[in-house]
Amino acid sequence: MPEQVQITKAAAEIVRQLKVTHGPLMFHLSGGCCDGSAPMCFAEGDFILGSRDLQIGNIEACPFYIAADTYKYYKNSAITIDVTAGRGASFSLEIPLGVRFLMRSELLTKDAPAK
Repeated sequence: MPEQVQITKAAAEIVRQLKVTHGPLMFHLSGGCCDGSAPMCFAEGDFILGSRDLQIGNIEACPFYIAADTYKYYKNSAITIDVTAGRGASFSLEIPLGVRFLMRSELLTKDAPAK
């Protein structure tokens, strides 16, 4: 079965840049305040995971976590992390680069498996 979380080439390049500066990274998708359901990137250990956070994959060798209550809405989706120009309203590490990560999702069906 394909990975549930994938990343575009453009976003992967930003992750590689951030790793040089910050070392090992992690991603979290809370579905809560600030940027809503925007994926946020942190230096590994700089975000304290809760007991209800689930690791649902890895992107560029970085663990990707999602809040359990948010996962209910995405459990049948393929999630792709991308990047766009612009400043988000979060504490995510890419913000000073003038870009922000975003998430695209596509419903997984028998006829349309993850890419």
